[in-house]
Amino acid sequence: MRKERLAEEKREALAAYARYVNPQKVRVLKNAGLDIIEGKREGAYVWDMNGTRYIDCVTSAGSFNVGRRNPEIIAALKQALDQYDLGGFLMCSKPKADLAKKLSEITPGDLQYVMYGTGGGEANDFAIKLARGFTMKTEVISTLKAYHGHTGFSLAAIGREEYRKPFEPMVPGFRHVPFNDLDAMKNTVTDETAAIIIEPVQGEGGIHPATDQYLQGLRQLCDEREVVLIFDEIQTGFGRTGKMFCCEYAGVVPDIMTMGKSLGGNLYPISAAIYRDELNDFIVTHPFIHLSTFGGSDLGCIVGMAAVDYIMKNRLPEHAAAMGERFQKGFDDLLKRYPELLLEVRRKGLMMGLQYTNDSIGPRMSYQLARHGVMAIYTGNEPSVMRLMPVLGIRPEEVDEVLDALDKSMAEIMKQGGIEKY
Repeated sequence: MRKERLAEEKREALAAYARYVNPQKVRVLKNAGLDIIEGKREGAYVWDMNGTRYIDCVTSAGSFNVGRRNPEIIAALKQALDQYDLGGFLMCSKPKADLAKKLSEITPGDLQYVMYGTGGGEANDFAIKLARGFTMKTEVISTLKAYHGHTGFSLAAIGREEYRKPFEPMVPGFRHVPFNDLDAMKNTVTDETAAIIIEPVQGEGGIHPATDQYLQGLRQLCDEREVVLIFDEIQTGFGRTGKMFCCEYAGVVPDIMTMGKSLGGNLYPISAAIYRDELNDFIVTHPFIHLSTFGGSDLGCIVGMAAVDYIMKNRLPEHAAAMGERFQKGFDDLLKRYPELLLEVRRKGLMMGLQYTNDSIGPRMSYQLARHGVMAIYTGNEPSVMRLMPVLGIRPEEVDEVLDALDKSMAEIMKQGGIEKY
C-alpha cells in the first residue's frame, strides 16, 4: 500500500513539474530513465521517492564534492542559524572576511581580493567586467564549446551558438576560438583584447582537459599583450580534478579565478571571483560598481568555510586522484571489450568523460545505467559524451559498483544492436 502511495505521489510531482516548470525537461529525463524525484540523499547516494537507490554521478556538474547532505556542513549551517541571517549585502561582516581570507590562502599564487556572488555565471560576469574596467579595453576571447553561465557577459562567452542565438544581439566584443589551440588564440588577440577566459577542463563541452603547455602559453601570451587571464574553475575547483584547483597541474596562476558550485557544500548558494592585487585599483576607484544582494551572504560564507575545511581536513583532492585512477583501470578494460560503443575516455581526477561512438549511445546509456542504480547523463554540448562526476569521497567499492553498472549497461546495448559509428 505504501509503495503504491509513493508511486502516486511521484506521478503527481512529475505532472506538476511538467505543468508549472518545464514539460520538455520531464520528457527528456524520462527518455533517459532519469525521471526521478529525489527523496533521501546521503553520501554518494540519492534515493527516488519510490525508494530506488542510485549512485549520483551527475552531482549537478560537480556541486556536491563534499557529498549529499554532509552532516558536518549541515551542523555548521544549523549553528549559524542560531546567530546569523543573510546579512546586509552592503555591510562588512566577519563571515565574509573569514572566507575571503581562507580563499586567498588556498588559491595558488598571489590571488587576494574576493568578490562574492550566488552562482557561477554571476562570478564570471564580474570577472569579465573587472577585466574590461581595469584594462579599459573591450574584447574578450573564449573558446568553442566553452560554458561560462547563462547571464549577460557569461552568455556571450559561451562557445555554443545554440545558447546565444535566441537572445542576440549579444554583448559585443566576444570572440571564440578552438580550445587547446594556442596559435588560434595568438592570432585572435589584438590591442583591444581585455581578457581571455577559459575552463582548465571543458565540462559541458565534453570533458576536454587543457594541456599544461596550453595554459602556460596563455599565461605568457597574456603577460606579453597585457591581457587579463581568467580561469573558470567553477566545475574544476575544490578538489574535483585531484588538486584543490586544476590550474595547479600546469603551475599557472591566472589574474582572476572564478569558483562556485561545491563552495556551497550542496546546502547554500555562493560563488566567488578572486583576483590579483593590481586589478583592485579599479575597485578602489569604483567600490560599488558590482553589487549582489545575496552574494556572499553571512550564511553562505559560513557554509563555504565549512565546505573548504571539510575538503582540506579529509584530503579530498588526493582521494579524488586515487579514485580517478581506480576508475581508469576499469575504463581501460571497457575500452578493450566494447570498442563498438566506447571510443575514448578523457579524465582529470574525478572529472570524467566517456566518449561514445555516436550521439545515440549517450541517452541509451543513461537509461541503462539508471536501471542498474547509477545516475549519469550526457553533456549538453556533446551528446556522445557521458559526464561522470561522483562525490569526491566516493569509496572504492562504490567505484566498482559504477564500473559494474557500466559493464552491464554496455552489454545490454550490444545485445540490442543498432550501433553505428561516426
